[in-house]
Amino acid sequence: MTFKLSTRSLDRLIGVDERLATVVKGAIHKSKIDFGVICGMRTMDEQRALVEKGASQTMKSKHLQGHAVDLMAYIGSRASWELNLYDDIADAMAEAAREVDVPIRWGAAWTVPNIAYFNGTMEDAMNGYIDTRRTQGRRPFIDGPHFELMV
Repeated sequence: MTFKLSTRSLDRLIGVDERLATVVKGAIHKSKIDFGVICGMRTMDEQRALVEKGASQTMKSKHLQGHAVDLMAYIGSRASWELNLYDDIADAMAEAAREVDVPIRWGAAWTVPNIAYFNGTMEDAMNGYIDTRRTQGRRPFIDGPHFELMV
């Protein structure tokens, strides 16, 4: 089944770096899971509010420069946070990024600097990141909806 981005999702790509927007627009046609864009550009005030409530960890977010997007998985018309859906979306993002040679990092595999050229599935990438953090005695920070342009 081929999905397409809604007008709302396309509007949320306004101001996002064209390279990243191109990857998102390509990924929707490759994805086994429907998704939409829930966040592209953010203002400093929006970022500050997210940090204050614990939904973001930094005031240096790539969303502030248009170098990041957050995507939402959909099962039918129902939005879902189920992590297994996001590794499927990440597989589509990696494939789309590879086709246009755009370096992308995924928020559930922070140790992989460019998912476009990772040798394996995004589930493998995520599990590798989790294993790395655990061997460091650190808790993994999994942000499955987040994708960022590596510049």
